[in-house]
Amino acid sequence: MLLHEFRPGRLIAGATGLAIAAVYAGDAAGSWDAPWYAVLPLLSAGLFLAGAATWVGYRLRRRRARAASTESTDAPASTSGSHAIR
Repeated sequence: MLLHEFRPGRLIAGATGLAIAAVYAGDAAGSWDAPWYAVLPLLSAGLFLAGAATWVGYRLRRRRARAASTESTDAPASTSGSHAIR
């Protein structure tokens, strides 16, 4: 049993952050020379993919919740304005 819902957008955003950190760590270690603007395309693409994955996940959760809903769309039991439970 999962403790929380799976959020693919957050996973992609975190992986993007780790990739950017790896680029800067490699630059700091002297493994390669990365200009300061090198991470802008990586950041843009990562945030775009994270947003798209979040939107798709949201739509799938809504569809699943709508299909699992057992509530009827009929009129409520009391239309007199009273909020008392019978």
